[in-house]
Amino acid sequence: MQLAFYGAAETVTGSKILVTSGDTRVLVDCGLFQGVKNERLRNREPFPFDPTTIDALLLTHAHLDHSGLAPLLVKRGFDGPIRCSRGTAALLRVLWLDAARLNEEDARWANQRGYSKHHPAEPLFTVDDANRALDHVEPIADHEPLVIGALRARWTPVGHILGACAVHLADATTSVLFSGDVGRPEDPIMRAPEVPPPAEHLVIESTYGNRVHPPIDVLEALAGIVTRTAQRGGVLLVPAFAVGRAQLLVHLLAQLRTTQRIPKLPITLDSPMAIDVSEIHRAHEGDHRLTRAEWERDAKIVELLRDPEDSRHLLDRGGPRIVISASGMATGGRVLHHLARLLPEPQHTVLLAGFQAAGTRGDALASGAESVKIHGEHVPVRAEIVKLDGLSAHADRDELLGWLARFPRAPRSTYVVHGEPAAADAMRRAIADRFGWRAVVPRYGMIVELD
Repeated sequence: MQLAFYGAAETVTGSKILVTSGDTRVLVDCGLFQGVKNERLRNREPFPFDPTTIDALLLTHAHLDHSGLAPLLVKRGFDGPIRCSRGTAALLRVLWLDAARLNEEDARWANQRGYSKHHPAEPLFTVDDANRALDHVEPIADHEPLVIGALRARWTPVGHILGACAVHLADATTSVLFSGDVGRPEDPIMRAPEVPPPAEHLVIESTYGNRVHPPIDVLEALAGIVTRTAQRGGVLLVPAFAVGRAQLLVHLLAQLRTTQRIPKLPITLDSPMAIDVSEIHRAHEGDHRLTRAEWERDAKIVELLRDPEDSRHLLDRGGPRIVISASGMATGGRVLHHLARLLPEPQHTVLLAGFQAAGTRGDALASGAESVKIHGEHVPVRAEIVKLDGLSAHADRDELLGWLARFPRAPRSTYVVHGEPAAADAMRRAIADRFGWRAVVPRYGMIVELD
């Protein structure tokens, strides 16, 4: 069996690993590169393999840095099945169509405002492309074996978001487990990651490979942020990932409202995608910790905003209020319009509620930027910027090591991916120090033979 690393190698996005066994070729994940411009430009480059030769695309989960280039893969000739868990399949319909619409809208906006270097600006993929890719999606039940040519595949839940799984592949001579993104054992919404199945080789993520989540009371911290923003008469804006993070924030705010630990402010979920994802969660009761009664309680505290015209005029209502809007790293979506209005005013707060990849607006805000560029214009930053790491859906270094400690036997080799260089190398050293396993951080384009 051969692995070729064409994404998430010394970077935290663009997951893409080509697996070859005899005449069988499968791609594990096909994610968007996000963050700094040089990384994003890779999305428009030719794939480093011929899409027409791939027998199947296997997805660990639905986040766009793991699945978001699948529509482009189909557009460029891939004609095989896209296999994933049932939860992932449900989310893909929402995420891919939303990403396609945003691509089309961004291209139109760039052409109208003239700030694109390409004339005319073209979307990476369109709604039609996304729909064609969705026709290839074939969900499979957790733990159900699947034969693809010379390979046998199986999906094991790992928390993180709805449907997220580790993918186990085996051929006649060896086996490998791809962790995907691993969730936290005490996540308020998602179930803890299951015990990983045995494998001769391991590919492990390292998003937080050099960090431990601070031992803070997230509810207490969130209550303080809401209260002081309300006292200033400001708007608390939360750029939130539509999958997982938006639902978690609504759940936590509902708890705070129920216990009267925050003022009774208007709360708006301004993201059609996050609204759709919340409905998918309710339909997949049993795949997460929350009961239907809890979902219904949470839904009662929020205004759900789908109409774009209503979104444009939302802030005309004034404050204090809470607005949750996508995207989570402020790379696109409705949140950009809200940021452009709120950032110049000191009474407002922007809460960064998760990982911010290098090069994103969220990362710039977290790093103390005095201004950020939105729709071609520089916007001054005078609002309060708060980063709350306790809301992350990613396991930290110690939680990842705890998951690896449950591995039934030591793998013969371990490949550390999906982390910035410092995080990936720290995770490599932590694995070697704790378990004595051989661990490597693969470079982009690196090819390894598994025995």
